[in-house]
Amino acid sequence: MSAPAPKPRPKSMTKSGTDLSVRFCGIELKNPLIAASGTFGYGLEFEDVVQLDKLGGFVVKGLSREPITGNPPPRLFETAAGMLNAIGLQNVGARAFIDEKLPKLREKKGIVVFANVFGYTRDDYERTIQVLNEGEGIAAYELNVSCPNTAQGGIHFGSDPRLLEEVVVKSKRAAERPLIVKLSPNVTSIPLMARIAEDAGADAISLVNTFLAMAIDAETRRPRIANVTAGLSGPAIKPIALRMVYEASKAVKIPVLGMGGVSTGEDVVEFMLAGATAVQIGTSSYWDPCGTETVVDELTRWCNDRKIPRLAELTGGLRTDAI
Repeated sequence: MSAPAPKPRPKSMTKSGTDLSVRFCGIELKNPLIAASGTFGYGLEFEDVVQLDKLGGFVVKGLSREPITGNPPPRLFETAAGMLNAIGLQNVGARAFIDEKLPKLREKKGIVVFANVFGYTRDDYERTIQVLNEGEGIAAYELNVSCPNTAQGGIHFGSDPRLLEEVVVKSKRAAERPLIVKLSPNVTSIPLMARIAEDAGADAISLVNTFLAMAIDAETRRPRIANVTAGLSGPAIKPIALRMVYEASKAVKIPVLGMGGVSTGEDVVEFMLAGATAVQIGTSSYWDPCGTETVVDELTRWCNDRKIPRLAELTGGLRTDAI
């Protein structure tokens, strides 16, 4: 008798045998890297330049109850080691996403889609989620209560403990899928807000969103962004984001999805050591549309070189004993 054919290696395994897969909110991801909301469109815009099935997953740009046109230009400005943006959550609306975008995403195999949800009121969040509940193929919702780039809503929910609790409770009741609450870094105590989200029913938290910031043109004496203020992202915020992920992970028992300045495979490892189960990458896609794939490759090599048996075991593995 001939020997049985070898079993195919799972996609989550590197050539060295490292298991890159993670389990987040009951969702199996082939690796912990997720493309962040607002930087990856609806995924379809990147399919010609990025192998979507190479990522752990991606978050579609923020979806609202009705379409939003966003803020007037200029809406982007490059800063030292970062970027300011005040797009204003421009999107087609939840219904159009379900009818026009999601069917095309379902044709893609091996990808995990998270829907980012935004509203100006608690009812907006609830109604948007109710529409998205109809969409087959969405893995979970990321509740955006932390955007600093809109005239109302967003940052107000993310910075007020009472409002945060109310919107999470109402959204959780409406959601038929896991609910991830995206926390704002523009608060006094990130552990407090993390615990409030957990107690209100969040299945996980993600952090950090952008930091409220601004830039001025000294010659014209005008702001660089039409909205005046904007959200700062990119490598400049990474050290602060790491600290907040570490603090939040110590405060809650639910999974933490870390983000903020990720641009290398080693950055992913650092966020996991700080307590993140999975990691989002955002701004780096602006200067390198293939950056998400590059980071996956770098993460794979990092594991190979160190003979890491299972990447998920690094979560919360930061050593704080004496150096």
